[in-house]
Amino acid sequence: MQNKLQELTDKLYNEGLSKGKEEGEALLAKAKAEAAEIVAAAKKEAAGIISKAENEANDFKTKVAGDVKMAASQSIQATRKDIENLVVMKMTAGATEKALSDEAFVKEIIKAVAVKFNAEEAQDLDVILPESLKAGLEPFVKNELASILGGKISASFSKKIAGGFTIGPKDGSYFISLTDETFKELVSEYLRPVTRKLLFGE
Repeated sequence: MQNKLQELTDKLYNEGLSKGKEEGEALLAKAKAEAAEIVAAAKKEAAGIISKAENEANDFKTKVAGDVKMAASQSIQATRKDIENLVVMKMTAGATEKALSDEAFVKEIIKAVAVKFNAEEAQDLDVILPESLKAGLEPFVKNELASILGGKISASFSKKIAGGFTIGPKDGSYFISLTDETFKELVSEYLRPVTRKLLFGE
């Protein structure tokens, strides 16, 4: 009897121990599985964060590179424009000032323009000339030019005009300017394509 009781006790103990062991192993396996899922999710989230950061860094790098390239291009264009302007100015300044300060040249130009005005529509004209050429041009306007136009022209002289002249109807409705400044601008526009080709091969 005593032996049977002992056997039963041992059996119950062993079964309980076995069941507890199985439950423990099941809980451990479940915990390991959950831990693996957590680690996998964390790794996935970390990979996503890293990928996003890398994409943002690449976008920023591309934007910065584009901005730098644009700034460099604009700087080069501005420098080339400055060189072009300098060359054109040097080419036109001396020749223009010399021509429009030449009394004989100015007389011929005034005569051609004034006659054209008079041929299209008879009208009284005003011409503004450089103060520096007054001694030579005033008699020309009063005598020769007035004779050609039938006395329909009057002249005034200004220190603001270094060379050339402006001419137009007395009513002031419009005028033609051929001063040293406007002539430089006109000549410069014709020179620019040639200058650009010589300097930059365009």
